[in-house]
Amino acid sequence: MSIQVNARLDDETNDRLEMLARRTGRTKSFYAKEFIERGLNDLEDHFLLKDALDEFYTSDDEGTPHDAVDWDNLGHD
Repeated sequence: MSIQVNARLDDETNDRLEMLARRTGRTKSFYAKEFIERGLNDLEDHFLLKDALDEFYTSDDEGTPHDAVDWDNLGHD
């Protein structure tokens, strides 16, 4: 299922979107959908990290200095 979303764009943003769509042969809707999906991914990552940092700062856990991390074996248990 999909739904329609309407948004108001200023003239400059609309012009840029139209130029991109024309240049690539895609629709403005295609790029609007792409931008929303990518933006959601970025915002979800941002708030996931923010929540994890908040949880860490309020815990009694100690951090690990950057130079003490074994980056080559990180996540390879």
